[in-house]
Amino acid sequence: MWDLGRTMLASVEREPDALAVVDGDLRLTYRQWFERMARVVGAFDRFGLRRGDRLLMVLQNRWEMATLHWACQLAGVVASPVNWRVKSEELDYYVTNAGAAAIAFEPVSEAAVAGSREAGRLRRIGVGAAAGATVAFEELCREVAASELPRARAEDLSLMFYTSGTTGQPKGVPRTHAAERAAALAHVAQNCYRFGERTLGVMPLYHTMGVRSLLAMALLNGVFICVARFEPAPALELIARERVTNLYLVPTLYHDLLAYEGFSRADVSPVRKVGFAGAPMTDALVQRVAQAFKPELFVNHYGSTEIYTFTVNQQAAEKPGSAGKAGINQRVRVVRIGPADPEAVVAAGQEGEIIADLSGEESFAAYWQRPEADARAIRGNWYFTGDTGHFDADGDLFVTGRVDDMIITGGENVMPVEVESVLSLHPAVDEVAVAGLPDERWGQRVTAFVKPRAPVDAQALDAHCRNSRLANFKRPREYVFVKAVPKSPVGKILRRLLVSGDYERLAQPGNRRQSS
Repeated sequence: MWDLGRTMLASVEREPDALAVVDGDLRLTYRQWFERMARVVGAFDRFGLRRGDRLLMVLQNRWEMATLHWACQLAGVVASPVNWRVKSEELDYYVTNAGAAAIAFEPVSEAAVAGSREAGRLRRIGVGAAAGATVAFEELCREVAASELPRARAEDLSLMFYTSGTTGQPKGVPRTHAAERAAALAHVAQNCYRFGERTLGVMPLYHTMGVRSLLAMALLNGVFICVARFEPAPALELIARERVTNLYLVPTLYHDLLAYEGFSRADVSPVRKVGFAGAPMTDALVQRVAQAFKPELFVNHYGSTEIYTFTVNQQAAEKPGSAGKAGINQRVRVVRIGPADPEAVVAAGQEGEIIADLSGEESFAAYWQRPEADARAIRGNWYFTGDTGHFDADGDLFVTGRVDDMIITGGENVMPVEVESVLSLHPAVDEVAVAGLPDERWGQRVTAFVKPRAPVDAQALDAHCRNSRLANFKRPREYVFVKAVPKSPVGKILRRLLVSGDYERLAQPGNRRQSS
């Protein structure tokens, strides 16, 4: 398989004058963009950044970030993107763990870089008006273009992602050029993308969804439209002005787009394909997205940083909640929770842990210098996702939550996602998250944290659950009305914050229901 540098070179040769990247007023064709990438690689050569070295990037989604990512692929340098909201002490960890040789940052992350002792020892590439740089990105673009490009091999490392994790230090996920290219090709195929697609580059480039969009567009001479920070109004303006043809977002961003008061007046007609990943989408939101965009393709993509694709459902609105069947490079199983045995497969309809075959082309090999994490997650060449789910009679996978999120109440197992999907269908519910709180009698009580869009009380929501498909023991025993449901930067519900009480409560009457 080709490396990613050759992938970019092929696209430049195929359509050199096709538009490649947009960032505000900046518009670059493939020929123009490649020229800047080659100059950046020339700068790498001048200051000694060599093949196999790590470039830590603490940047938002801007054309400079995308350019540095591609320059790394051409040079054989390992791109190591991290959240631009990082703190100085976290940055010390990333620099040390990755063995970074240089760091790129911008004004929004300059304070963290300035406070990091480890970052202060590196060559520092300043983007925009960032203070404290040893070289400005603009200077890189004025260097003599590098020769003999590309330089990487398919088996070389392309990038090092870091998983966010809920406990302990983030884990490095090293991924090769071959794995990244295979994942990008799968993304193209599973989303039925065509040459010349245009996407909203809003998912962060420190996250697998953002990088997948970046690579997929390059494969097809498409356009990557940079969005540094998501806001509904500017995003809708970009969709209309740049004739965006596909969206690949976390459910939270779809929710925010549809909740924006000006959505009904926005022109979203260019969008023909929508996809989501990163978190489950409630049944209610699936219905709203389908009605709002009327897409020809609506994809639920289930995967991870370690192995990009697990399963795909290309008709998400027809079977809400279903993550579909295994992707084109994957096999998946559901096994008994506990023994970590890849052969302990459960029957259709039975809850278990979802595991994926590590032999697929998209897969990583192991975590970076974390053998204890490998021991927990890898058994017999199968990756244990930590997610729970089941197959239905049609062989479609339903992801019901995390093993750690399972609520055990009165000896019964309850998965939050199932309860959330039911409550999301109540017209007064804007967002909802379910978690288990300690309870002297039940062990854990099922608790729903609700952000309302209209006045509602616990009795009304309990009546809604009684009239649903939800089993009686799964009904919430308590409702907490909140101003916002806490989420990660990529839209995952942070249940640990709900359990610890780290949220802002709304004053609502009647939070407890009867225990019947």
